[in-house]
Amino acid sequence: MVGNTYPYSVQDWLDDIKLASSYLIDGFVLNVGQEDWQRDRVRDCFAAAAQLPSTTRFWFIFSFDMTSIPGNVASDVSYLTAYYQAHSGDARMFKHYRTGGATVSTFSGENCTFGQGSMENGWAYVKGVLNAITPAYFIPSFFIDPSRYNGISAIDGAFNWNGGWPIQLNAGSSRSDLVNAALNQDNAYLQNLTGGRTFMAACSPWFFTHYGPNTWNKNWIYRGDDHLFVRRWQQLISMRNQIDIVQVISWNDYGESHYIGPIKGAQPNSQAWVDGYPHEAWLALNSYFAAAFKKGAYAPVTKDQIFMWARPHPKDANAPESVPRPTNWQITDDKIWAVIFTTAPATVELYTTATDKVTFNVPAGMTKLSRDSAPDGGMKGTIVRNGAVVVECNPIGYRYESRPGVYNFNAAVAMS
Repeated sequence: MVGNTYPYSVQDWLDDIKLASSYLIDGFVLNVGQEDWQRDRVRDCFAAAAQLPSTTRFWFIFSFDMTSIPGNVASDVSYLTAYYQAHSGDARMFKHYRTGGATVSTFSGENCTFGQGSMENGWAYVKGVLNAITPAYFIPSFFIDPSRYNGISAIDGAFNWNGGWPIQLNAGSSRSDLVNAALNQDNAYLQNLTGGRTFMAACSPWFFTHYGPNTWNKNWIYRGDDHLFVRRWQQLISMRNQIDIVQVISWNDYGESHYIGPIKGAQPNSQAWVDGYPHEAWLALNSYFAAAFKKGAYAPVTKDQIFMWARPHPKDANAPESVPRPTNWQITDDKIWAVIFTTAPATVELYTTATDKVTFNVPAGMTKLSRDSAPDGGMKGTIVRNGAVVVECNPIGYRYESRPGVYNFNAAVAMS
């Protein structure tokens, strides 16, 4: 989200790029809006990337945020060309292997006509303008029935932005629908992206946003339970022959609580539910699955390690704030979620207090575990082998508050 990088320097960009690359991320999708200063930050981003060694594999894709950029008249294409003209020829722009075109995407845009009478004609016009600068490879995220993609000549593929969450769930969903909820939205995309067109899949660890009607009026959750991040990655790896690109949502979208990068830059008034809740352990966890997706095989576990996460308070706790609990607060469970990597069989202990523990016997490899949270407790995990603790994960600053000051359905994420 370039919109969250207002105070970034070139060094900030370089630090982020190096961090992401070190965890096997191949590039950033730059969500850009209409503001002039965003173009300045993008210029800084490419300037940072120019300092990388030529052997570093890291690229950029533009995602034009059409909830910010207008697309009503032909001249609105200038908002897109302002980015594309400046950077589409850069060596760090991702060129899709099918055509060599500079790859661009969107967030939304299904209602844009660019003065051409229809969405289909409007994006054909845009594609022509972009092609005249540098041949473009267009993978938008339009929120439409995927059966319409066959009638949009401008697209070279599509991105299913919502595919990483079970968005079909609501407070009336049955327990059987909630647990390990289906993630099957991709099927309609794959059925309709014929003729060798690209499918870009989404993967995301979480979703919670909490803006009242006096701001962005966004206040809901998607169920991130049942180790959603891991389950989704496992699904994508199992169908990797059908997927060209996986986009992890997100690096720094703090407002929706699914950031896996460091908390920095300019938050969009999300400090109340973001500050104190780092997610960089998810970045490390992501790298294991990113490697498996690229190689087609999971790497052997060579290090005992614990990843843990949990929400800050019980879902039905009351908080003295004006913005109410998020829509669909009922669909989450009051649990601690853990992913355990073990080099040999071991015993895993998950604690909420020094005396409240649940014990599991696990084999070598990766194991997904959970246990109930405890009001006013914390979370701690240990791996025990031959009677000795070999690894401990103990985020001492975490407390599961029975009387929270604000409603917060974000996650505290930790690793050993």
